[in-house]
Amino acid sequence: MKRDQPFLVCIVGPTAIGKTALSIKLASHFTTEIVSADSRQFFKEMKIGTAVPAEEELSQAKHHFIQHISIQDNYNVGKFENDAIAVLGDIFESNSKAILVGGSGLYHKAVTEGLVSFPEIPSGIRKKYNDILDTEGIERLQGLLLKKDPETYRTIEISNPRRLTRALEVLEVSGKSFSHFQNQNKKKRQFEVVKIGLYAPREVIYNRIEQRVDLMIGQGLVKEAKRLYPFRHFNALQTVGYKELFAYFDGELNLDQAISEIKKNTRRFAKRQLTWFKKDPDIQWFHFETPSEEIITHIKT
Repeated sequence: MKRDQPFLVCIVGPTAIGKTALSIKLASHFTTEIVSADSRQFFKEMKIGTAVPAEEELSQAKHHFIQHISIQDNYNVGKFENDAIAVLGDIFESNSKAILVGGSGLYHKAVTEGLVSFPEIPSGIRKKYNDILDTEGIERLQGLLLKKDPETYRTIEISNPRRLTRALEVLEVSGKSFSHFQNQNKKKRQFEVVKIGLYAPREVIYNRIEQRVDLMIGQGLVKEAKRLYPFRHFNALQTVGYKELFAYFDGELNLDQAISEIKKNTRRFAKRQLTWFKKDPDIQWFHFETPSEEIITHIKT
């Protein structure tokens, strides 16, 4: 059936699987623009460690939300939802198609379904979990979440302390899991959504991750992280690739250990990405080496 109304093509999958390359091919074919839903690539100071597309790639299609804010800006998924919907409205004024790409599942969901209404968190409860983080460390929060809300533990980025505290706060205030709120009713959008997922055997994903990390190190990730070290407590920098190098700068790890930790934590992140996306029955999965022409045919039908 031919699609006559605007539709958004969402490209998802684990890190380093080839989402950027596919998005550019689709954008070129449909002569449209790309909206990035990779929350790590929003920050202009974090280029190498977030695998921002190369200038040559960016020049092949117009991209939105790539390095558009600073790590010092107050930006969140709610603001992104509003901004992305506005940008898509502009794109759909002149084109019936748009591309949404990135591995941040919550940000995809914000655009396609809308954010849910979480309960207000009293300052005392927020302080409680921040104090646990400060005094007992992130491992304590991870243990609490695994025990109290294992479903959320399996899907969020557990290396991100803000995500951990948020999930625990919501659970304590409401008595309901973070996942419960994420599964609330969808918002009505003025466009169709076509979801494309890229997959590969686990060993292939892990090998591609290792190659990407080695490439980042060769491109100067250590120098980039060193420049950002004074801001290491910012939420944006609680990110794989930076926090391990901060530990190296603090003398907690040597460089080889830090690089090994980056690879290990990126593999874990990829596993959580797949866990999140595999729960969505609307995603049509393609092997990462599938010719783009075959995916385009699927989109058109």
